[in-house]
Amino acid sequence: MATFPSITPAYGAQKTSRPRTRTVQFGDGYSQRLLYGIPSHMNPKEWDLTWNVSETDSDTIETFLNARAEDSASFDWTPLDETTSYKWICPEWSKSIPYNNRATITARFIQVFEP
Repeated sequence: MATFPSITPAYGAQKTSRPRTRTVQFGDGYSQRLLYGIPSHMNPKEWDLTWNVSETDSDTIETFLNARAEDSASFDWTPLDETTSYKWICPEWSKSIPYNNRATITARFIQVFEP
């Protein structure tokens, strides 16, 4: 299992929770919501991250993400507000070069549950 490089993202990262629910709508106007799945897997997280880094660090991040795209594998990463690492995928990222020898990478990490 690959581990994301220890390059800290910039402040302003955003975490989103997406609880897995099913809603049943009854004819009389009532509805019922049910969580589904294994209890510890019912509320996956998503992180929108930005790194303002050197070109060298941006190449390290991009090389890592490209390798995960090629092998379709998840990776370990420890969220900013946690001390435990979890498994993630990165379905999209972008890179801009605002200054000489500086780069900005934005990426979305989505939590996955795998053995």
